[in-house]
Amino acid sequence: MIDWEVAVNTGIRWARPGPQVSLSEARRTVAELRELALTVAEPVQEVTGMVSAEEVGRIAVVDRPGWIRANVDGFRVVLEPLVEQLRAKQNASAEGSRASSGGSMFGGVGSRFTGIQAGLILAYLSGRVLGQYELFLPPSEDGTSLGRLTLVAPNIVMVERELGVDVHDFRKWVCLHEETHRLQFTAVPWLRDYVQGQMTKFLLASELDPGALFGRLRSVADAMGDAVRGGGEGGGLIDAVVTPEQREIMDRLTAVMTLVEGHGDFVMDAAGPQVVPSVEHIRERFSARRGSSGRVEQALRRLLGIDMKMKQYAEGSVFVKTVVDEIGMSAFNKVWTSPETLPTREEIGHPEAWMARVTGAPSAPAPSEPAE
Repeated sequence: MIDWEVAVNTGIRWARPGPQVSLSEARRTVAELRELALTVAEPVQEVTGMVSAEEVGRIAVVDRPGWIRANVDGFRVVLEPLVEQLRAKQNASAEGSRASSGGSMFGGVGSRFTGIQAGLILAYLSGRVLGQYELFLPPSEDGTSLGRLTLVAPNIVMVERELGVDVHDFRKWVCLHEETHRLQFTAVPWLRDYVQGQMTKFLLASELDPGALFGRLRSVADAMGDAVRGGGEGGGLIDAVVTPEQREIMDRLTAVMTLVEGHGDFVMDAAGPQVVPSVEHIRERFSARRGSSGRVEQALRRLLGIDMKMKQYAEGSVFVKTVVDEIGMSAFNKVWTSPETLPTREEIGHPEAWMARVTGAPSAPAPSEPAE
């Protein structure tokens, strides 16, 4: 389906070079990021009241090519169920060696083309991601599947220079966010399997019929036009191609990812004043930077759904802050009890509805009608 070697090679070839640093500065940056990623674990646990099942998590500090390679590994894990389904369908429909040979030739060309597409997207994103918790990695030698906190050193250096903020504080601020994600997925034993299960359902609900796929190309073209013009309220290319069944699954995935990202933002700011003295200045400069991109950059962000993602993360942060302010962190942590206690996409925008359903807190009274 995707030629991953082509994707990696394309991504690395088109990734922009990082900022110029000396070898000694690069080594100091890597060492400091590794140290900070360890030191923020305790304050994150204190704010959240959660305890990780991992005593010491895995940490990787990478450059842009390293980030591309790691994400391709993750994509391969996530897409494996769909690849197996496609392979089974192809084997079942093959009629004779000639048809099989033709299909193989067509598949080879198609996989290289999609590999180039994936590589170009990865090249773009590789210059913008500061860090992430890599949830889907190939299993280790003993068969266990562990995540990894990953920091992209050249991007962190680039942004801290652009913002003109305290270097040590900014790096610790980034580590706070990613450590929160590590804690979420290691302290909540079912969360990783839930996310992976929903992603698998989403992929297997794809319409593999060529006619249906062709019809959705028109939606893709419309989405691209909206992105260039600056219109549209959708989530980019993904919104353009999903089926009705996938849209329901996407709503569940959107809700849980909005929750975990909003929780990460909340923890960054809650732990910030004690751990990152200049947190307010960093947040102000960072938010201003998001709104200063040019028209081409804005079109790409809309097309890839990045702007919608930023909006969802802001909504998630408001959800967490509202609930914690109203009923406290201990009651908020009921959100991690089971998939049934996660907020729905509608509840993300109405925290009082989630509190009433899960914690029994009284919902806000409806506004009274004005007297006539």
